[in-house]
Amino acid sequence: MNEPSSPASPAPAPRKSRRDLRILWWTNAIDGLGTQASGIVLPLLILDLGHPAAAAGSLASAVAVAGVVLGPVVARPADHGHRRALLIGSAALAAAAMSGLTAALFWWRPPLWAVLGLAFTERLCAFAHEAAARGALAHVARPEDVTRGAAGLQAGDQAALVVGPGLGGALFEAARPLPFLADALSYAATALGIRALRAPLDTPAAPGRRRTPVTSGFRTVLGSAPLRLVLVWASAASVLVTLLSYTAMFVLDGGTTVGLVLSASGAAGLLGALLAPGLVTRLGARRAVVLATWLLLVPAGVLVTADAAASYATGFALLALLLPTVTVVLSGVLVRAVPREVQSQAGAAVGAAAALAAAGCPALAAGLVTWRGPHTPAVLCLALLALLAVYTQGAAGRSLTAEADARPRAEETDARPRTDQPAPTARPSAGEDERP
Repeated sequence: MNEPSSPASPAPAPRKSRRDLRILWWTNAIDGLGTQASGIVLPLLILDLGHPAAAAGSLASAVAVAGVVLGPVVARPADHGHRRALLIGSAALAAAAMSGLTAALFWWRPPLWAVLGLAFTERLCAFAHEAAARGALAHVARPEDVTRGAAGLQAGDQAALVVGPGLGGALFEAARPLPFLADALSYAATALGIRALRAPLDTPAAPGRRRTPVTSGFRTVLGSAPLRLVLVWASAASVLVTLLSYTAMFVLDGGTTVGLVLSASGAAGLLGALLAPGLVTRLGARRAVVLATWLLLVPAGVLVTADAAASYATGFALLALLLPTVTVVLSGVLVRAVPREVQSQAGAAVGAAAALAAAGCPALAAGLVTWRGPHTPAVLCLALLALLAVYTQGAAGRSLTAEADARPRAEETDARPRTDQPAPTARPSAGEDERP
């Protein structure tokens, strides 16, 4: 007679591996490369098809407004069990939109409404993908890999910024549809990469747990001292970069010169992202953030006196070299200090605040250059950075120290064996990272 079967025990939680982290890095870099390649030439395409520059400007404004609204809206379902579906679905729909634009350009001269409609669809999908992706690192990276993971994502963004515009321009010169074909392929590769992740990207809902309200992300950020530091820093950095970038566009002669300046800053940003983990490990999070913030006064001072492309390139390169150190630390804070069920919502709240803070910077840069001369925006940025450094000196001492003290307790709790799950006895399958 057979023994009665025992109740099925719950499966052990899937083990996080560095394989998944590497896949996340590559999908982020490939996605960014395609976006940069097509985004840089879209205004050129609209002009090349005989449409006015106002059409490109209207698209940019509509996309900016839609992004601010869509991010927090998409973040909520991403945090409630639909992150993987949103990531794959948005990438697949964006690939379809860019494939449609590619086909239209290959076979006929598409009307303006078709170009703008497909481009707008792709941008909406990109915003949805970005909102859902904000919580992915917390699910993929082990606690000791969070800083390294954030640095890898930052490095991918910077590499795409360096390579993407040049690649897009070269492809556009060869044939108008090619940059959009490259973007379509990058979205398809992103969807396949997300599908290949073994780690669960969706937090299982606990029995009886209520769904978080729409305002949870904003309340989480505003209710935490470390997250308020992230919010202030993200908004200030968005204002600084946007204001200074548009100033360079208004002051320097020729798109090629501006492109070279921004490419130099992208290369410096890539180097900064690669160096950031080691610097943070050596100095500690608090000292690294404070030191980098005070050092940012140096490139701001260079830009105050800049009068040629070389000096602008030097100032932007130094700025881009220092910013990743702060970004990597604060990205880690965002992952560790935010509960998993509101990861995307908190990230969307920070992103929306940064976008709103920078919304008026193009007009402000134009007004300051016209009213008081080309150096006025940099003077304003220097004053803003001085205030930010003073704020960071005080806030980082309290926030990052408290966050660091809480981290070992959180990691110890995360590592403690769960009583409702048996300890796994089998070795990890091939391809899993077995290092502690």
